[in-house]
Amino acid sequence: MRQGGPVRSDPLYVDAWGRLLRLHAEVVARIEADLHQHGLISLTWYDVLLALENAPRHRLRLSEVAEKIVLSRSALTRSAARLIEEGYLRREPCAEDERGAYAILTKKGKEALARARPVYWAAIRKYFAAALSDDETRTLEGILGRIVAHLPAR
Repeated sequence: MRQGGPVRSDPLYVDAWGRLLRLHAEVVARIEADLHQHGLISLTWYDVLLALENAPRHRLRLSEVAEKIVLSRSALTRSAARLIEEGYLRREPCAEDERGAYAILTKKGKEALARARPVYWAAIRKYFAAALSDDETRTLEGILGRIVAHLPAR
């Protein structure tokens, strides 16, 4: 028996949330390490390039990229600047807004994404999916989809 006061017990949902955050951090770190070990782009760069690959005409405003990935605006601005510097993206002025600009995926960016994709997918399989059956994966995907759908609009 513990001495010194009552035993604190978090609600089950707090424990589940904490486990999800720890899992995310650990899997992301391992994926990042695998990409680095193979001399490929970072996971952050992968996410930015993937958002653009999936966009119409492979272009988005940076604010639109920020909505599709998990990065702060300042981190995205720094990453975009480096991606442009490296030739993975190019910048194009936005005709509708003088202050805005589009980020456009270049051929070099598409090639970097294609090289990283097999390592990324293998890492997700190894560090995440290998612990789940196909039925469990479908169930988890459904649960996560319900949670996203339940979020109020921003």
